Amino acid sequence: MSSTSKLAYASKLGDCVARLDINPPDQWQEVATTAQRLADDLRVKDVEQQSALGRTLLPQTLTSLLKGAIKGAIKGAVADDSARKTAIYEILRVAANLCMDHDENRSHLLEAGFPQTVVTMLEGYAENVRSDDTSPLPLPIPDLKVVKTSIGFLLNASIGYEPVRFRLIALETAMTILKLSMAAYPPGAWLTAQLPVDAGYTDAEQFALESWNLRSGMSSWAWRALSELRDDPDESAQARPLFGPDALPFLTRPLRAFIPPYLSPPPLFTGSPARHSLVQADFDLLEEVCGIIESLCLDVEDVRLSLARGLTFSDGEHGGVACLFDMLAFIDRGDYPLYWSSEFSGERSTWEKGFDICKAAIVKAVVEVAAEDKNTDTLWDDSQPRKPGGEFVDTMVQWIRKHKSLKETNRDDLIICATLSLGNLSRRDAHATALVRQPISLVPDLATILEPDTDIKVKHGVVGLLKHLAQSQGNRAAMGEAGIIQRLASSQVWGEKADIAEIVQVSAIGVAKHMCNGNAENVFALIAPPRDAASGTPLDQILALVRRSDSIAVKSEGTRVLVNAVKSLWSSDPSADGEKSKKRQEAMHAIVTPACASALAQLVGRSKKYPILINEGVVALSLLSTHANGGTLVLDAILNPLPSEVIRPSQSQPPSAAPTEGSSDMGPRSALDMLVTVLRGTENSAPVEVRANVCALLGQLGRKGVVAEDRATDVARLQESTNDLLVSAAADTAGNVKMAGAAKRTLEAWSQV
Repeated sequence: MSSTSKLAYASKLGDCVARLDINPPDQWQEVATTAQRLADDLRVKDVEQQSALGRTLLPQTLTSLLKGAIKGAIKGAVADDSARKTAIYEILRVAANLCMDHDENRSHLLEAGFPQTVVTMLEGYAENVRSDDTSPLPLPIPDLKVVKTSIGFLLNASIGYEPVRFRLIALETAMTILKLSMAAYPPGAWLTAQLPVDAGYTDAEQFALESWNLRSGMSSWAWRALSELRDDPDESAQARPLFGPDALPFLTRPLRAFIPPYLSPPPLFTGSPARHSLVQADFDLLEEVCGIIESLCLDVEDVRLSLARGLTFSDGEHGGVACLFDMLAFIDRGDYPLYWSSEFSGERSTWEKGFDICKAAIVKAVVEVAAEDKNTDTLWDDSQPRKPGGEFVDTMVQWIRKHKSLKETNRDDLIICATLSLGNLSRRDAHATALVRQPISLVPDLATILEPDTDIKVKHGVVGLLKHLAQSQGNRAAMGEAGIIQRLASSQVWGEKADIAEIVQVSAIGVAKHMCNGNAENVFALIAPPRDAASGTPLDQILALVRRSDSIAVKSEGTRVLVNAVKSLWSSDPSADGEKSKKRQEAMHAIVTPACASALAQLVGRSKKYPILINEGVVALSLLSTHANGGTLVLDAILNPLPSEVIRPSQSQPPSAAPTEGSSDMGPRSALDMLVTVLRGTENSAPVEVRANVCALLGQLGRKGVVAEDRATDVARLQESTNDLLVSAAADTAGNVKMAGAAKRTLEAWSQV
């Protein structure tokens, strides 16, 4: 077609605009016919012709015609309703082809207000959409074509063109497209829905095929358009999310299509090419919404709050749609549709892998909802005696109880979701206590899950929950009775194979650390061989991990387990009944070893920046030294050289950057060096309580009879290294009285014969 003809059609459309107010007969038929010819010709790519047309009044003409046509075509029936809709459809085609890959024409259309008018038209359709309606929106074929082509135009106009994209975002077009897409094509509805046949269709099956083809095609275009609106070319910008809580009922709707029972495809789609495209469309939709739900739960607080409220107040929150309940049901019961088995094996395999990823995304979303601090009281509901903790908590508890034998149920996903979610909720002491006590009493079920071959992701959830539970002092006895420390050891979480999951190992260390704080019975379990005696006691496993790990967190936290064990044993009542007293003595004997003393000394030596850790190590060493032979072990540990990574903390640096002898970056050579540094009181000196405890340790080791007599030379070395500092501190009565008193007591202990 010549450029002259195209311009003639554009001019003819302009003439139609001029006659709109006159309303001549068949005017919309004339518009439709003219626009169709122009749209068809524009399908042939000709940039020069596109540019020429865009510089005419065509963009304004199309906008005026569209505004005139939609006045009677969207709401209510009019005599020429069909002609109007046909005209709208063809006008949209002209605009879509005019701006295809053409930024200049996109600009012209935007200035003319055409995209804005299209959005207004789509909003008219969306007014009929309800969030709780699961039936397909009963749109006739002409309307389906209009909606689909409208979305196609918006896609063409916005691809890679920020002005249109920004305007559509400002108009909240994404929500309009989402509502229409989900209403017109609810996933899985093609299996059961009976669509009302349009007048003029004598073949109901042909109508159904055409209608579902248009609906699934519209869905595909809609999600491409939404993807374009979501993609921000400036990744550094903090773009506002396209969706908020009001989108949740529409985003969670596709999840229901993948929850059994499944129906077989109707005879209409048996062996039909349309069947495969509908199956693919359903799967594509599932992937899209799961990704968006996960993203919203990660990034938008209002969405997390809304989901939690909606579980209890769905009528007020989501118009009758319990969105979080749908998410939980999908995680619990969602499965591959049975009719996937008749699809091509390659695609079926891809769909199954994708389905698992979708479920993992919803698991992550649920966990994020539970992690929101403001949701703690919303998700925990004590008003239902038959469901302790409320609907959400009871669901999580039942998942754990029902699927704790993972070898039988193979539901790692449920255990991961439940343990991580409850771990977030149990950060509050009252909730942690409720999970351990009757009627919930969850700890024995958690213990059952801890097996050597349990997946590390499952262990991560279980151990994280146990760590939160162990922080509540009232829970530690019950956790000890359930054998948690022994189960952790037998699960090999502290073994070398688990070193790839440091975060899990540190959490497991935290469980033992809290359980041994003020509870001697749990310390007894810490030094008792597990069921698999070959793997050593739990304490042996932790200390072995401390020695081989390069992580400061592992080393420090692992040694703090030993600190709490020492404190608990030495502070427990020595006059207890005979059996408990015997266990206490055996446990103390098991801990007073060179390995334990060395671990505590290394904690002191590497904790220059952490006075609290220095203090914990010093106090534990002081207690250890009160045991028979303990003084000599502690003295050796303090005087022995520290590992090279403590002495030269920057050894991973290039040689030119490594600290030199005498450099301030050089670490202490022994724990004694660190004790001297603490006593010296540099500008970053430790609190006076720490310095006083160092004095107490030095005084204890210098006291007669504490260290073996043949070690007098080493005792003298200890005293010579610290004497001047102690004398100076003792004389400083005008300074810190507490420190002066501690130094005096140390010097007095040394002077006793």
